[in-house]
Amino acid sequence: MTPRPVGGSRGVFLVGWLVGSLLIGFILAPLIGLAATQSPGVLLAVAAMPDVREAIGVSLVAALFAAELGLARPALPWHTSRLRIADLAAGLAGACAAAGKIARDITLLAQSEVGEVREGSAVAEGNRRDQAGGDQAGGSSAMPHKRNPVAAVVILGCTRRAPGLAATLLAAGEQELQRAAGGWHAEWEPLAELLRLTGSAAAWSADLLAGLQVDPDRMRASLDAAGGMPMAERVAGLLAPAIGRLAAHDLVAEASREAAGSGRPLGAVLAETPRFASQLEKARIGRPELAAALDPASYLGGTGQFIAAALAAHRECEDRLARHRRESQ
Repeated sequence: MTPRPVGGSRGVFLVGWLVGSLLIGFILAPLIGLAATQSPGVLLAVAAMPDVREAIGVSLVAALFAAELGLARPALPWHTSRLRIADLAAGLAGACAAAGKIARDITLLAQSEVGEVREGSAVAEGNRRDQAGGDQAGGSSAMPHKRNPVAAVVILGCTRRAPGLAATLLAAGEQELQRAAGGWHAEWEPLAELLRLTGSAAAWSADLLAGLQVDPDRMRASLDAAGGMPMAERVAGLLAPAIGRLAAHDLVAEASREAAGSGRPLGAVLAETPRFASQLEKARIGRPELAAALDPASYLGGTGQFIAAALAAHRECEDRLARHRRESQ
């Protein structure tokens, strides 16, 4: 499932990181609302003091306690009702998944053999610079030319651990009666660790994307090096009205295999092999039309609309997050 897609989808693919980064913030921001007070001991103590109970009431004490801490006031104590913890774990793991997807893509595209993206030369405004490489983030003490995608690697180191921690928290959610024997205690370490890892992944993601360098020329060179293969679908579509959809698919598939085996461009194989050229002629596809069909710029489809939609989603998410921050103050 890793062959290069059609050229127009690369722009959609990259702008998907923008939406993914916003989803991290959009997932994390509402989680603060899950934090609620847990004070049955205090409230029971008040209930046991008639003078205090009659003067201010248990309900008011609960409200004042929640207000003092800046937390939500639950309707009931939630010692063994762990849905808040389950929702928090799921949200944190989801944010890690979004961060990990971006980081994984970048490690693949930053490989020497691909080289379509690279991390900025000073990750996190210089305060996380690689000590061995000086100002060159990801530098190597032994290989001066080397630039490791350090931010992406650190993000993946965090996010790979999130599913297991979330699973532990969900497994601990089934707790007995009013006090858990082990389930509550099993939450402490994984929850603290999941919070730490998610916060670290989110911070590194912000640094990574802020300094990411994209090389459009390298992307185009990689696309050209594919010899027209990503545009095979386009050629089959042009042949289909004349020879039928299945026949067009099989013809282009056979030509693609021959091109891959011989190392020749797909266009050359189609135009110079008699059995393929005759079918192109039947469909009135000459060399100029074939060259145009194999040009990725001619097959962008809905790329522009997708990118516009992603940018619109970016603006909307930024506005919603800004409103959430204002309301949380």
